[in-house]
Amino acid sequence: MVVYARKKKSESNDSLQQRFKKQVQKTGIMGVLRSRSRFSKPKNRLTQRKRALHREKLRAENKKKQFYSAM
Repeated sequence: MVVYARKKKSESNDSLQQRFKKQVQKTGIMGVLRSRSRFSKPKNRLTQRKRALHREKLRAENKKKQFYSAM
């Protein structure tokens, strides 16, 4: 992802910089770079499984709530 911002005629340096920053924000480059800057240890299988079970439990509860709230 490459972002270019060329100076337009009669454009100040401040407005050029603001336009460039806005383009970079829209592409989401900074979030990717921040996540890559530090090593994140991969989750082990047990942790993944526990999180998946917890997620399924919450989904079931929410589904039950939606069913009874519709009545």
